Amino acid sequence: MTREESELLTRTGPGTPCGELMRRYWQPAALSEELPPGGRPVPLMLLGEELVLFRDDQGRSGLLGLHCSHRGADLSYGRLEGGGLRCIYHGWLYDIRGRCLDQPGEPGGGEHRDSIRHPAYPCHEQAGVIFAYLGPGEPPLFPNFEFLNAPEEYRGAGKYFHECNYLQANEGNIDLSHLSFLHYLERNPEQSDGDLSRRGEAPAEETADLELTRFGVRSCKIRRDLGPDRYHLYITDFVLPNFTVHWGNIAIGRLGYSVNWHVPIDDTHHWKYMFTVRRDRPLDDQEALRWRVGAAADYRFQQNRSNRYLQDRATMKREVYTGLGLSFPLHDAWATEGQGAIQDRGREHLVSMDRAIVAARKLMLKAIRDVEEGRDPQNVVRDPKSNRFPVITTAEPVPSSKDWREYCKELEAIAEARL
Repeated sequence: MTREESELLTRTGPGTPCGELMRRYWQPAALSEELPPGGRPVPLMLLGEELVLFRDDQGRSGLLGLHCSHRGADLSYGRLEGGGLRCIYHGWLYDIRGRCLDQPGEPGGGEHRDSIRHPAYPCHEQAGVIFAYLGPGEPPLFPNFEFLNAPEEYRGAGKYFHECNYLQANEGNIDLSHLSFLHYLERNPEQSDGDLSRRGEAPAEETADLELTRFGVRSCKIRRDLGPDRYHLYITDFVLPNFTVHWGNIAIGRLGYSVNWHVPIDDTHHWKYMFTVRRDRPLDDQEALRWRVGAAADYRFQQNRSNRYLQDRATMKREVYTGLGLSFPLHDAWATEGQGAIQDRGREHLVSMDRAIVAARKLMLKAIRDVEEGRDPQNVVRDPKSNRFPVITTAEPVPSSKDWREYCKELEAIAEARL
C-alpha cells in the first residue's frame, strides 16, 4: 500500500474520507446492558467524536454531542427528566433529537430555544446492542442480517477494547493462514508427544482463494489433510465496511456462526463487537458468556500490553502454541495490537494467502470514492426488497469432487431462505 492509501483507510475522524464512509452505515455504539432503564448517561467516543448516550423517561435511547450547546458543559453528568437530558450547569434540556426543550432563567423558558439544534444521531436497539447512524440525511434501512434478528435465546453479544486501529483487526478476520498457528491448542496434552514446536516444520498443504460477493469478499482456505476423498474448507464473509462473519465457536456453518464487528473509537483504539448465533438450539450459559473470559468489568482484557498479556512460556511446549491461554479474542488482540497503534503497511510483504486482504482494501477504497462522488456505497440499502444479506461461513470437511464455490452456493441458498 502507498502511504496515501493507508491514510485513507485508517483515519476515521470527522471529515476524513473513511470517516465519512463509516458514517453512512449503522454502527454499534454500546451494548444494551451498558444503558439499563434509569441508568446513568454513558460518555463515549465513536469515530473520533465525543458523545453521550442516554435513555429518556420513555426508555428511548438517544445519542448527543457530549458538550452542552450553551457553555460546553459535559452532558454525561446530566439529569434524566422532562423527556430528555438536562445539563446540570444551567439546566438546558435536550430531547433525543437534539431539540432544546427548556432554557431555565430565560423569558418563557427560552424564546429562541427552537433555533438550537444540538448534535444528535438516530439510534436503533436490536440484538442486545444500541446502534447509531452518524451520517448525513435520512439513515438507510437497518440491515437485515440473521444474527441481528435471531430469537434472544439463540444469540449473544459482547465486546472487547483494542489498543490499535480498527483496520488491523478487521483484516485479521480474513487472514486465514494464522489459524493453524496463533489459535492452535493441544486438545490432549497428556497424550501428545510433548513437542508443539514441530507444528511449524511440515504443515498440511494449504491454499487460499476468494470471490467477490454483493456485500464484500468471501475468503476461502483449503487444507489438504484428510486424504484424497475430502478436504477441509474454511470460509469467511467480509461485509463492507467493518465486520466479518466466521465460524467462531461453532464448527459447522449450518449450525450457526460468529461475527466480529470493529468500530473505531478514534484512529488508535476500537471496540470489537462480537455476536454469536446458533440455529439448532439456544445458546447455553457457557457459550453466551464465552467472550467474557479474560475480560474485566469494563470490557477490557485483564491480559494486555502492560503485563505482556501474561504469556506463560512454560505452556508453549505442550499445551498452547502461543503461551497466551485459551481465549481466541485475546490471541487476536495480541496479534493486532502488536502491529502498532496504526500498522505501517508500507513495510509488509504480502503472499498468496493474503489475497482476500488485498481485495478487501480495494473494495474499501472504491467505497470511499463512491461517497466522495455522491453515491451510496456498497451495502447501504434503501429499498426493502434489497435488504437481504445471505452471509455464510463454514469450517468442515467437503468431498474432493465438489468445488468450494459450488458448495458455497448451496450454503448461500440455505441462508437466503432464512431471511
